[in-house]
Amino acid sequence: MFTKNKKGFTLVEIMIVVAIIALLAAISIPGLLRSRMNANESNAIGSVKTLSTGAETFRSAQAAPLYPADIAVDLVGAVPPYVTGFVGAADPVTKSGYTFSIGRNTANTYTVRANPTTVGTTGNRAFCVDETGLMYATTAAAGFVDTAACIGQGGATQLQ
Repeated sequence: MFTKNKKGFTLVEIMIVVAIIALLAAISIPGLLRSRMNANESNAIGSVKTLSTGAETFRSAQAAPLYPADIAVDLVGAVPPYVTGFVGAADPVTKSGYTFSIGRNTANTYTVRANPTTVGTTGNRAFCVDETGLMYATTAAAGFVDTAACIGQGGATQLQ
């Protein structure tokens, strides 16, 4: 009589392990994606505030007070820069899944806008701040357009 040497795993055991791993992935991946989107939105809020502060600093440093017209040129490209951490050769610039742009409406008014680069993946809300310093949010689908003030666009609501 010969004896079997049992080495390795059976197909059923391997299938059970694969099923458990697939179940854990199905539970955890949506939460991770939601966390990433929330992090992008929080980063966008902070970046809009930073750009707003940079715009005010830029205006106070000018001989003839006026707000910046371009993030990459006026704020990032200045020596020394008014803000750092944005990528782009010209307005608009990108950071953490959001596209940022600034518009000088008149010498005394401006808007900084942040719209998600991919709605539903990098963010669900768009953000805007103007010379009043008040920040507004709207659904990403509505977004904020370049030529208008923040208030009144796409059902924008003021953030606390």
